[in-house]
Amino acid sequence: MKIGFISLGCPKNLVDSEVMLGLTRAAGHTLTPDPSDADVLVVNTCAFIDSAKQESIDAILEMAAHKRNGTTRLVVTGCLAERYGEELRREISEIDVVLGTNEVPDIVEAITAATGLKTGDSTTIRAGGPTTIPAGGPALPVKMYRRQQPGNGESQIEVLLHDRRRASALPTYIYDANTPRILTTPRHYAYVKIAEGCDYKCAFCIIPKLRGAYRSRPAESIVEEAGNLAKQGVREIILISQDSTFFGIDRGERGALGRLLRRLNGVEGLDWIRLLYLYPTTVDDGVLEAMVECEKVCKYVDLPLQHASAAVLRRMKRPGTGDSYRRLLGRIRGRVPGVALRTTFIVGFPGETEAEFEELRQFVREMRFDHVGVFTYSHEEGTSAYAMADDVPAGVKAARQRTLMSTQLALVRESHRARIGEPVRVLVDGVSAEHDMVLKGRLEGQAPDIDSVVYLTDCDPARLAAGSLVAAEIVDARDYDFVARPVDRCP
Repeated sequence: MKIGFISLGCPKNLVDSEVMLGLTRAAGHTLTPDPSDADVLVVNTCAFIDSAKQESIDAILEMAAHKRNGTTRLVVTGCLAERYGEELRREISEIDVVLGTNEVPDIVEAITAATGLKTGDSTTIRAGGPTTIPAGGPALPVKMYRRQQPGNGESQIEVLLHDRRRASALPTYIYDANTPRILTTPRHYAYVKIAEGCDYKCAFCIIPKLRGAYRSRPAESIVEEAGNLAKQGVREIILISQDSTFFGIDRGERGALGRLLRRLNGVEGLDWIRLLYLYPTTVDDGVLEAMVECEKVCKYVDLPLQHASAAVLRRMKRPGTGDSYRRLLGRIRGRVPGVALRTTFIVGFPGETEAEFEELRQFVREMRFDHVGVFTYSHEEGTSAYAMADDVPAGVKAARQRTLMSTQLALVRESHRARIGEPVRVLVDGVSAEHDMVLKGRLEGQAPDIDSVVYLTDCDPARLAAGSLVAAEIVDARDYDFVARPVDRCP
């Protein structure tokens, strides 16, 4: 059968999609990028915030329309399925099978209807049998959607979702080095999930209920996977989890991440090893020392802080204060000269005052991060913050987001102009979409998709393959992005 996949959400969800792709191909099925050509369509969804839920519902409805044109089966997987599985299959009749985050290995059974399903039937496949989810509680209207109905033009449907996963067993699945996987990233870099789940209880976050308790993969499995990826041509691996610095702590293995980085540094064929999703209380000296001493470990710290006001952080159930974060960032910069710092913040959390927002803005001015992402607070059912009043108006949230990003842009413009003339190494990602004679790449301090980029000029793009490391000089800075040229004649 021909199988089409759509993957939404974060890199952690992308790895799940790549595993499902690998399992599907290993079972003898053909993969197609064209939904209209697929016998079975799979939508791997996200449910972290409201906009992600809306995007997932839109994708499901779009794929559901293909069932009128030859597609025989629609499978919905991922976080939205884990959170709202019963409601999804009740509200959207075209869905045949729902798989939660614990049912990734069941994808082959789901697409081949080994359960004896007929087209038009619905089920939820769960490890250990179907999950019974009690009814009750108010429904949460997510969005009013439009879709085509045969002969009737456009009609509106309202998808009502209510979080009832609290009554279900938490997920426990995590893949290993021997699990089939098909990379969907460019050939020269790949994400490696070093752990799954989360033990923290942040007030705004639903992830522990969707992904289960924190569970680290064995280091041997991660090193083996990295070696396999390097043999396939991967030059950069990006280590991900809900909290990468908690790696090994769930097993009683303190300092495990630093030791893992040193082992990965010895994997032949890799050029860069990057860490994402660190946590303020678990960044230890072993990780920082590995960044300094291991030539392949990128001097790059992605540390979501979420806010700088002590009062807001307490309401968020996050550790630390603005002052403790200042000390932490100072320690990181002192231990790792030249480190690139990335963080994310949430504005508009319940009760956030103008003074608390200005405290955050001053913190950003003072700390001068290399990369900042700003999200507006999403009032998510199933989180402890849902019991609070969502009292910051949407317009104020959006204005604060714009203001903070404007503050960051002014800082970046200043710091980037100061780097003109600096020698750098650029990892080539491919030809720029803006001009076919310009290459696009990244510095050690830039992660794919989420950070700024480098445009490499004065060379022949046809003679530099993606994954090449090029010695270059920064010649210009354009807001967040750099322009560079090779220091030697392009090969």
